Amino acid sequence: MHHEDFTGQYGKFYNSYRNAAWYLQQVAEAEADANSLGYTKVSELKRDVAKRIQEYTAGGGFLFTMCSGTDSYDIALAAQNVDMVESMFDGDPADPAAQSKLDFSKTFAFKDFMLDMDPNKYEFSTIDGTNTHSRTPQDMDIFTLFEFSAKWDLIPTMLTQNHMQVIKGFMGQTTSFHKEYVKSDVLILGESKALNTAKYIHGEFGRGQWTFYGGHDPEDYRHLVGDPPTDLNLHPNSPGYRLILNNILFPAAKKKPQKT
Repeated sequence: MHHEDFTGQYGKFYNSYRNAAWYLQQVAEAEADANSLGYTKVSELKRDVAKRIQEYTAGGGFLFTMCSGTDSYDIALAAQNVDMVESMFDGDPADPAAQSKLDFSKTFAFKDFMLDMDPNKYEFSTIDGTNTHSRTPQDMDIFTLFEFSAKWDLIPTMLTQNHMQVIKGFMGQTTSFHKEYVKSDVLILGESKALNTAKYIHGEFGRGQWTFYGGHDPEDYRHLVGDPPTDLNLHPNSPGYRLILNNILFPAAKKKPQKT
């Protein structure tokens, strides 16, 4: 997954783009999809999609997601029995007690975060470190990969395999994760120690595994709405994209049979 919004708030683009043709089309298509599947609200459809993905992971699947597909996904899991969506998104007011009704035991990665339910703010919760990174000069916005033992930590080793250990940062709607909201059993694969944020995290759920990677495009520091896609032919050795490739390839890895 990439920059999906699992909360049903259409990416929280309402303040800046509510009259844009692409935004109106996105809303119309999402509402039509929800109605065709028997849902009265897009947020309810998104909730059930999030739960189905969780079931897939628990059954032995592997989930890799980036940008707002990370925190909005966990928020949807925590708020699956709560209306946290304001009326311009679903036709009725949000529950004013939504924050107190969150169930953090349902999430993969995050705990104790505070929702940002203001429809005019381009933010879902306190998980995201975008504002912290935006105050940092671009040439100083970096993150460092942890080193793992291939003998003892095979999967983390594969997920962090790279030709560089220090990688230039990149922004997104969700750029990184404030460490104070990351659960204690989550493995941090890459971090910005100076900013106290995690960029790249991994964990297990049931019989499956998941990886969350903050940011939108490793070779476009501030990828804005309407920007063209990155031509990867211009970045054949991108360390940021290498981490994406690791997640695509690692599920196919198999242990070689040992001679006995």
